[in-house]
Amino acid sequence: MVLETDRLTLREYVTEDFDALFEIVSDIETMQHYPAPFDEDKTRSWIQWNLDNYKKCGFGLWAVVLKETGEFIGDCGITIQDIDGEMLPEIGYHIHKKYWRKGFAKEAARAVRD
Repeated sequence: MVLETDRLTLREYVTEDFDALFEIVSDIETMQHYPAPFDEDKTRSWIQWNLDNYKKCGFGLWAVVLKETGEFIGDCGITIQDIDGEMLPEIGYHIHKKYWRKGFAKEAARAVRD
């Protein structure tokens, strides 16, 4: 599946996204709401978890790519989370901090919601 917005392409992860994703999820500031930034093993398992979710659920977090440059800038998508004992859909995202405050997360979240 591929989703497009005015500025972004959202596509399934591929294993080649590792380096760009690791740069994002290993950053302390970006991962401040997680127990810890991701190490290399956790980053690989994150990609695999999403690949598995595509097969199992038909959705997951999608790679977010700038249309203009083809640069991977993060991920965004729907996952099922245990929220107070109830399994509910949640929109989540990670955007490289050099692209914060430019509306990319909001744009991507609207695309996956719709």
